[in-house]
Amino acid sequence: MALKLKIAIIGQSNFAADVLELLLERSNVQIVGVFTIPDKGSREDILATTAAAHKIPVFKFSGWRRKGVALPEVLEQYKSVGANLNVLPFCSQFIPMEVIDGAPLGSICYHPSILPRHRGASAISWTLIEGDEVAGFSIFWADDGLDTGPLLLTRQTNLEPTDTLDTIYKRFLYPEGVKAMGVAVDMVASGTAPKITQTEVGATYDPAMFKVENQMINLQQSAERIWNFVRGLDSVPGAVATVIEADGTEEQVRLFGAHLYSAGPVSNGQPLRLKGLTKPAWIHSAGLLIEGTDGAFVNIRRIKRGSKVIGASDWFKQADQQPITDFTDDELAKRTLLAGIWQAILKDEIEASTDFFAAGAGSMDVVRLVEEVKEAFDVPLENEQVFMAPVFEEFFGLLVRIIRQGSGGAAGQQLDFEGFTLRANKREIRVPTQLFINGEFVDAEGKRTLDIVNPTDEEVLCQVACATANDVDKAVQAAHSAFYGSWKQISSRQRGQLMLNLADLMERHKEELATIESVDSGAVYTLALKTHVGMSIDAWRYFAGCCDKIQGSTIPVNPARPNNVLTFTRKEPIGVCGLITPWNYPLMMLSWKMAACIAAGNTCLIKPAQTCPLTALKFAELTVLAGFPPGVINVLPGKGSEAGQAVADHQLVRKLGFTGSTPVGKHIMKSCADSNLKKCSLELGGKSPLIVFADCDMDKAVKHMSSVFFNKGENCIAAGRLFVEDRIHDEFVRRVLKDLRTMTIGDPLNRSTAHGPQNHKAHFDKLLDFCQRGVAEGAQLVYGGCRVPNLKGYFFTPTVFTNVTDDMYIAQEESFGPIMIISKFNGSDVDSLFQRANRTEYGLASGVFTKDIGKALSFADRIEAGTVFINVYNKTDVAAPFGGFKQSGYGKDLGQEALNEYLKTKCVTVEY
Repeated sequence: MALKLKIAIIGQSNFAADVLELLLERSNVQIVGVFTIPDKGSREDILATTAAAHKIPVFKFSGWRRKGVALPEVLEQYKSVGANLNVLPFCSQFIPMEVIDGAPLGSICYHPSILPRHRGASAISWTLIEGDEVAGFSIFWADDGLDTGPLLLTRQTNLEPTDTLDTIYKRFLYPEGVKAMGVAVDMVASGTAPKITQTEVGATYDPAMFKVENQMINLQQSAERIWNFVRGLDSVPGAVATVIEADGTEEQVRLFGAHLYSAGPVSNGQPLRLKGLTKPAWIHSAGLLIEGTDGAFVNIRRIKRGSKVIGASDWFKQADQQPITDFTDDELAKRTLLAGIWQAILKDEIEASTDFFAAGAGSMDVVRLVEEVKEAFDVPLENEQVFMAPVFEEFFGLLVRIIRQGSGGAAGQQLDFEGFTLRANKREIRVPTQLFINGEFVDAEGKRTLDIVNPTDEEVLCQVACATANDVDKAVQAAHSAFYGSWKQISSRQRGQLMLNLADLMERHKEELATIESVDSGAVYTLALKTHVGMSIDAWRYFAGCCDKIQGSTIPVNPARPNNVLTFTRKEPIGVCGLITPWNYPLMMLSWKMAACIAAGNTCLIKPAQTCPLTALKFAELTVLAGFPPGVINVLPGKGSEAGQAVADHQLVRKLGFTGSTPVGKHIMKSCADSNLKKCSLELGGKSPLIVFADCDMDKAVKHMSSVFFNKGENCIAAGRLFVEDRIHDEFVRRVLKDLRTMTIGDPLNRSTAHGPQNHKAHFDKLLDFCQRGVAEGAQLVYGGCRVPNLKGYFFTPTVFTNVTDDMYIAQEESFGPIMIISKFNGSDVDSLFQRANRTEYGLASGVFTKDIGKALSFADRIEAGTVFINVYNKTDVAAPFGGFKQSGYGKDLGQEALNEYLKTKCVTVEY
């Protein structure tokens, strides 16, 4: 029969409080008193608070003895509770033997090491510092020695390479220790608790690590010894090192987050002198790299300077993030709620300057703060972020940034940049002209620039930075660091919210974006507003909704009996993606690719078209306002032969999305293979056939001939070749020409304009050559084929060729301009017609106009093209996949299929 225990708990901390709660569940246990430390200011130890809640007598002593002699008044109060067993879960005070032996059944103590090894107050630290393979704890009977009493029980676990003082305590020593204290009490009650004399073989007495002189790290030892020392003091109090500044001054810092580093020396680091280290340490993108005496390396992720912890890689950054001052009313209400959480933990009034740790908070208080803030504000938060912002006002600013980033607060960080003011469309718009790398606008290497020409008047509009291969490398490195750093900390739902923030900002600035697009690329303003910008916004919103719906599947497989097998797939982001986009739809092509790329969880860099990069740069500014972390999105104007080639060749770019010509696409594909076999998707040239049967709705067919002239013909799915049934051929041509003669050509910013200038001079000249070749081959030029007379700018007259035979150059090659190519066919031989439509190496889009659903569906079945339009043309939607066959490329933009272009599938199999 179990003894009735009357227990006095002596100690402090959450650990002791949890032991108290556990013992209260036992019917044979009565807690007759709790003895703990005095309040710190108005802050009571959690053990006292817990005991008071259960109406258990609480005694708070600043000390139990004076000059080695027990205090009579303390002994009297202890004896008054009549305990027959003392339980010491965690106690930092010296307890006199009159108390230890004062309970008839004795005193049992918890110690966080496997005794007799690591006796003393810093056992957990020394377990790690000495590189032990196992960690554990002992519960022993207290005697008059330092952790020397007989053992009651021990528990142990293997130490993992990732363990620190914090992690081993949280994953094993704390939870298993609380349970074991309950087991020990049960054994005492049942009379089965052993008393195993400790051996002195292997016994160690280790120095107390709360003394600063013992926290100083010796850098003249192996990398493994340095690593063990740092993790033995992580995250409290931290290993102390001394930095020697360039002027010879010294600064004491604390090191955290150590791991052995096997990648060797870094090539792009900055040296940092540490006292006691003969070689320089190196600040690099992943932290602080220290070489041990054995030539191996240890990397430090975090450094504490004063009261603030920073990322070690940020040591040389001169400017701290600017504090937020423009708080909303809702955010100020959250400040009050946050102050209440701090006050509940610290038991003191909270001011802007209150330092969490200076106010007495410990590691378990950090855990409590993080969990309460996560629950109250529904935000992601890690323990280390408390150390990085320990002062209340700093922490509140951190919280607001997380909330704004995750839920779309309108107030983002404003960026400084060099640019120019575009005065057009009754607006004054500030437009960046620098590269956008790692969240900042910066000059290109050597301050190289490109002239940007306004196609409407052929005048230089501005100069923008021209990226070099080294600039591309900087952007890739930034994207790579973000992918494995800040971007990984953002959940899929937060990612979607950031994209919605961006879409909202694009909506708010749509007139500005459309104006820039119109001036920069020659797009008609009304079309730029509706399609170039409007469909871009739609793309970001569509893919934002996909972010938290990316998922794998479970797969039934044949197990090896008698075992069972679970096989499932994971859809994961690829990593750093390079995007290269064309000049016909600058913002829309960026959005089609980048929205899917970002939704899938990748980071990216984009090289926009050399001739019209301005909307991409304005877009970059909006990504900062939307809250995207630095490095996630990078924009690099430049030449395709240099910057574009550098993107295709870079070893850290794992996916490349390209839209452009077929010859360049082939070169891109070869570069992707030769570099690192990067995944690529290509949306290339087209010569899309459009068949007009005599039974069509003629009015509708003529109306949709805008499919040829839409966006000045600079449209990848433009109907590059029309097949018109001979019975309606002449009437069809007549009506098309009638419409063309009334088409308004001119200033793209004029709301009545239907046709603006071609994008740039080289393309304009190519169209002239294309038409001259058509005439030379015998095609009949019935309209256009020349520059618009008496109009400055790259204005090309919409053009119509008839009597075009299949062998002609203009019947086979893409013009990418406002040129209609018409061939006749006889309706009696549909099979031959379909063969003619497929007699091309391109397969991007196609179309048919007919009232005969059988002919229409037969065409859709037999045509070799990625998109088929029936009784409509050029009707695309962000939810519908877009991409071609044959030499029009492979892979899809838009729709859910586009996500797969930016994801990789991992298969996981578990046997159980």
